[in-house]
Amino acid sequence: MTIALIVILVIIVLYVIITYNKFVTLKKQMKNSYSVIDVYLKKRFDLIPNLVEVTKGYADYEQDVLTKITEYRTAYNQNKDKDALNKLNEQYNNLILVVENYPDLKASEQFLKLQKSLIKVESELQAARRIYNNDTTKYNTKLNVFPSNIIGKIFNFKEGELFELEDRKIEGDNIKVDM
Repeated sequence: MTIALIVILVIIVLYVIITYNKFVTLKKQMKNSYSVIDVYLKKRFDLIPNLVEVTKGYADYEQDVLTKITEYRTAYNQNKDKDALNKLNEQYNNLILVVENYPDLKASEQFLKLQKSLIKVESELQAARRIYNNDTTKYNTKLNVFPSNIIGKIFNFKEGELFELEDRKIEGDNIKVDM
């Protein structure tokens, strides 16, 4: 009877250790995936001033847009404020819409190069977002499934938040990227 009790206790302790380590691994994977998103967001942020520069002369409010973009970008970079990221994304979308209204601008060589870079970054951002959301879903599922949910509560693991931006399309040379 004592040996059976010791075996059961060892199995329970091993399960707790393995499950805890799995939570830690999944959480690190989720954080690493988020850092990849952050890299692509920074690449996108770096291209936005170039886009504003290319649109100068076509829109009267580009300076206001650039000011807002800089403000939201700083707010996001300082504390990963999702509200600032959504506002930045909104300004970015507005800038893309301005470009759509000017066929001369869309035909310029400088804009076409920039557009290709933007499409590439948006595509990479979309892929990174899918990976992060997949990693987060795995973590959250592990956190909510019995009996690992008990271990998660004991060690105070919290659910991860999915990364979502407002949907939009960026088009160029028969390439469409859905966000």
